[in-house]
Amino acid sequence: MIEKQHRKQTRQIRLGSVLIGGGAPISIQSMTNTLTADVPSTLAQIESLQSAGCEIIRVAVLDEADAKAIKAIRKGIRIPLVADIHFDHKLALLAIKNGVDGLRINPGNIGSQEKVRLVVAAARDWGVPIRIGVNSGSLPKAVLQTFGVTAEGLVEAALSHVRILEKLKFNELKISVKASSVPLMIDSYRLLSQKVDYPLHLGVTEAGTEYAGIIKSAAAIGTLLSEGIGDTIRVSLTADPVREVIAAKEILKALELKKGLNLVSCPTCGRTKIDLIALTNQVEKALLPWSETPLTIAVMGCAVNGPGEAREADFGIAGGSGEGLLFARGEIVKKVSEKSLVRELVKLVRAAYPL
Repeated sequence: MIEKQHRKQTRQIRLGSVLIGGGAPISIQSMTNTLTADVPSTLAQIESLQSAGCEIIRVAVLDEADAKAIKAIRKGIRIPLVADIHFDHKLALLAIKNGVDGLRINPGNIGSQEKVRLVVAAARDWGVPIRIGVNSGSLPKAVLQTFGVTAEGLVEAALSHVRILEKLKFNELKISVKASSVPLMIDSYRLLSQKVDYPLHLGVTEAGTEYAGIIKSAAAIGTLLSEGIGDTIRVSLTADPVREVIAAKEILKALELKKGLNLVSCPTCGRTKIDLIALTNQVEKALLPWSETPLTIAVMGCAVNGPGEAREADFGIAGGSGEGLLFARGEIVKKVSEKSLVRELVKLVRAAYPL
């Protein structure tokens, strides 16, 4: 387990009701893909994300209608709301006026110093932190000419924005330096972590489809978190945003940075006499209501792997031919038919952990 004292100690900021950095739990973020001005659709998607475990949600603000919709959206959700804005300082000011909790905006891209000053003044007055976000695919020409697409280039691009805010004595910020290349992303965050003590938002940008994107994100985000780097994360996928949240939770649980349901299942082999793949999927679905419960469930394919090898599990199944054993902490509870295994397992879990 990655103990708190092994994590990089960063400044702490407050984003609505969520603390970020300074030893606070690592938070999970996602972003809606609805039209922000379509308030009912946006609220429905955020409700799904909240239920899945999302702790911070970001919406795109492309025009005045989106910025004005923030007021109604903010009233209808339970988690902090971040407005993603590019170039237009007026949209940032309008988003703040309508109650947004945070901004994702790069101050170097919104025009004159006076425009930046206006946004910073409003953010300070309303207690709204800013995330500076740099991506490897959109580095400024001057940075590309000097550094190329390198960790040094990403970090310099981020620090150029940081210096603008620091000059205005604004320090309520977090930073991201995302890349689609896993090694480049890791190197960039490592370098940035050496140079600043602001909280860092981790993510692999343009990670791809669900399968490939989860693997890239787990490799990159997991590596950095295991080194104590990172305060908040997003698993970016070309998929339903709910899948991003589920993947992020699994990464945190795998590193023992977050408590919750831990499903252990063995790989299939020639000894398996039960449809282990289908059974495991059924168990995972049936136990979704316990996803936040610190509970280990084992689904084993035969008597060789269970219950002995899964004695540390709170509850589990060992499959047989048309039947299986239910066990609790290594002790056999009873034998039941294959079609009853999931139902009987849920009964055991519910008796010990009532919802």
